[in-house]
Amino acid sequence: MVLNELAQGLRPTAEGVEWFEGLSEDDQRKVLHALVEFCWQACACEDDVPESIARSGIRPTHTPAVMLTKWRFGMAALPAYELTQSFRLLVVLFSIADTRRRTRHCVDGCGHEWHNLSDPRRGAS
Repeated sequence: MVLNELAQGLRPTAEGVEWFEGLSEDDQRKVLHALVEFCWQACACEDDVPESIARSGIRPTHTPAVMLTKWRFGMAALPAYELTQSFRLLVVLFSIADTRRRTRHCVDGCGHEWHNLSDPRRGAS
C-alpha cells in the first residue's frame, strides 16, 4: 500500500523515506526488489530514466542513477548506504510508469484496487 500511495502522490516522499529507513536492512532490500517488480508491471521504459533521476533528488552520478541509466536494476544488492537513494529513485520511476499506465489504460476506471486508493491524509484529522 505504501509504495502505491507514494507512486500516486497520496503520501509525501519524506514520509515514504522515513518509513523505508525504519525498516531492517533485509526488509529494505525486499522493498527494493518489490519496487523493481512494480516498475516492470507498470511498463517502465528507458525513456523514463532522465525524469526519474531529476525528480528523485539524487545526483546522476550516484550509483543507483548510473545503474538505471544502463537499465540495470540490481539496487537491492548495493551496500546499505545506497539503499535509500535507490528507494527514492525507484519510487519515482514507478510513479512515472504507473501514472502513464493509469492515464492510458485505466482512465475510464479499472478493477485494480491499487489504482483506487483513498488519500490516507483525509482520515488523519
